[in-house]
Amino acid sequence: MQRVVVTGIGALTPIGNNIEAYKEGLLSGVSGAAAITRFDASLFRTQFACEIKDFNIEDFYDRRTARRMDPFTQYAMVVSDEAIAMSGVTESPLFDPTRVGVIWGSGIGGFEILESEITRDAINNGPPRYTPFLIPKLIIDIAAGHISMKHNLQGPNYAVVSACATSTNTIASSYDTIRLGRADVIVTGGSEAAITRTGVGGFASMKALSPRNDDPATASRPFDKDRDGFVLGEGAGALVLE
Repeated sequence: MQRVVVTGIGALTPIGNNIEAYKEGLLSGVSGAAAITRFDASLFRTQFACEIKDFNIEDFYDRRTARRMDPFTQYAMVVSDEAIAMSGVTESPLFDPTRVGVIWGSGIGGFEILESEITRDAINNGPPRYTPFLIPKLIIDIAAGHISMKHNLQGPNYAVVSACATSTNTIASSYDTIRLGRADVIVTGGSEAAITRTGVGGFASMKALSPRNDDPATASRPFDKDRDGFVLGEGAGALVLE
């Protein structure tokens, strides 16, 4: 079995938009939870979440490219770019694209595009009208596809979905793929963008979300005797494993 090491890391989180900012946010103990700004949540049982702050995809990709991706894929692209740049794998004289793959995960996938297209069709009295990008933006394995196409990675390429354990399982699958000799390098991680009316409403109706609207910063308290639900978040994390 091959030894596996981490050579690149990328992060886009509610407490930092790159790996250095994320590290600073962790060490300073700041909370990423605050009132939802994406839509009017005043009538929802839970009115806060962990949103990414001060992020503009057009700082990384042109508008035409960005519009072809749901936010969960945009997040995946940004963090994988950061991790790949750190690793230097595609610049190495030993780079063999057929031996480098992508295993990426998301629990929900393109929630925003699905919600917006269904909503638009519901208020349209004419024939059904959907964007041709609905399915390509919706499916969970599209993030792995975009990463591989940008960086010419021709090895194993697929998505992993296992609810809240998704990113952990993508790392495990990547680790096993390398150890078994099926690839030399895997870009892996996960991304999520489920802070929408449907996402918040659906989880809130299950009473899965904390309703601690008066104190979002301390609402996430797993294993505490006063826990009352989790806090919905978004973002992405990437590793390059070799």
